[in-house]
Amino acid sequence: LDATDRSFLNLLINVYGGGPVGIETLAAALGEDSTTLETVVEPFLMQAGFLQRTSRGRVVTPEGEKHFLLTSVNKVN
Repeated sequence: LDATDRSFLNLLINVYGGGPVGIETLAAALGEDSTTLETVVEPFLMQAGFLQRTSRGRVVTPEGEKHFLLTSVNKVN
């Protein structure tokens, strides 16, 4: 995951409790264009199984949360 992917997951997990969150809200919070998030960041995270798009917004999958938390712990140590 690159810095944008980690920021996206961090925001979803730590600020919005894993979602659901709308793309415009995420874009504003990250300072990114929503189109960039939809075409660059989300496809990779969905392919990796870390993100789902729902009718209510974006949601982190259990696998995404586990991966994010494990990699975050490793960066602290």
